[in-house]
Amino acid sequence: MLEEARDTGEIIERVAALDIGKAELVCCVRVPDESRPGRRLQEVTPHSTMTRSLLVLADRLRALGVTRVVMEATSSYWKAPFYLLEAAGFEVWLVNAKDVKHLPGRPKTDKLDAIWLCKVAERQMIRPSFVPPPEIRRLRDLTRYRTSLVVARNAEKQRVEKLLEDAQIKMSVAVSDIFGVSGRKMLAALVGGQRDPKVLAEMACGSMRRKIPTLEEAFTGHFTSHHAFLLTKMLARVDDIDADIADLDTRIEAEIGPFADQVERLDAIPGIDRTAAQAIIAEIGVDMSRFPTPAHLASWARFAPGVKESAGKQKGTGATGHGNRYLARTLGNAAAGAGRTQTFLGARYRRLARRRGNKKALVAVGRSMLVIIWHLLSDPTLEYVDLGADYYDLRNADPKRRQREHVRQLEALGYKVTLEPAA
Repeated sequence: MLEEARDTGEIIERVAALDIGKAELVCCVRVPDESRPGRRLQEVTPHSTMTRSLLVLADRLRALGVTRVVMEATSSYWKAPFYLLEAAGFEVWLVNAKDVKHLPGRPKTDKLDAIWLCKVAERQMIRPSFVPPPEIRRLRDLTRYRTSLVVARNAEKQRVEKLLEDAQIKMSVAVSDIFGVSGRKMLAALVGGQRDPKVLAEMACGSMRRKIPTLEEAFTGHFTSHHAFLLTKMLARVDDIDADIADLDTRIEAEIGPFADQVERLDAIPGIDRTAAQAIIAEIGVDMSRFPTPAHLASWARFAPGVKESAGKQKGTGATGHGNRYLARTLGNAAAGAGRTQTFLGARYRRLARRRGNKKALVAVGRSMLVIIWHLLSDPTLEYVDLGADYYDLRNADPKRRQREHVRQLEALGYKVTLEPAA
């Protein structure tokens, strides 16, 4: 028997939603109507994003008894209202704009966007994004800026190589790192006016001296005063960035102090050095209660494939999607480094790369690293113990198991396999 459905009201009684722009935001507040039970009152007001206006907004929300404030992640404009309201004691949620889509045909204005977001939020039909605590946010600002400087330095080094090619100086052919000790001496000599290939080649140090004949050929070109002027500016830029990175490293070491134990334990994972460990902590924090399981962390980082199924048929595993690009860069480099080691992660990378390709192997090893990281950060008593590069060989030592695997592989190729014991 069908009965009339009567909604008994929203789960979140007093909620506010902000539609944020660069100079202005629109705030929608929805609270219960005390005079008419089961009904709602709504207030929509514009506010400047300046600090004084946000303080007035916080006072108004406090007067209305608002307990939760929800806002979309709009560029970096969300940070000022989020941090201010968080400091004022409100429960602030940052949500993904893709999770709050309008229905087709619905008009779109700032006011309507704020109302829609508030209605969705009061029914708890959205989930908050991960926003780390202030101490992790400060560390994240430093590590991300360091990454940007490293990218800028690499770009400047590439400009140097292009300039040398323009001058027909083939230094990068003979020297693997033109910014090493020998390389910088040679570049400084070029800037200083030295053009004799033999003199430049004799500046090689250590094992590079075996390449002196090749270096003489490489320095035979047309390096002019024009090239020297540009090279001077480029080398100065590289040195300035190196100095800035060194200053950042010092500041990061000071900020990472409370998390030194976590850094040391992550540093034990193959492929992850101290710099990578600092960057990982800056992106995911150290409190793993935000991620109930390792799978939640891998899914948030987009290191887990999606599932596409329709009409009972699997439509492929789907792409992983775009997650935190700073974390992805760090894990990708760490996975590539681990792939060159004689460890369990190295064996896993090589095993998968043979069958699925390098890119999928990097994602799979990155996911394995996230699982390890989750356990290490969840339990401070745990230490990383490597399973060894021979883990898969030992696991497959059982003759019957190896037999089943070989039969399954042959059957997958279209063969019918019949086994007979050898004489």
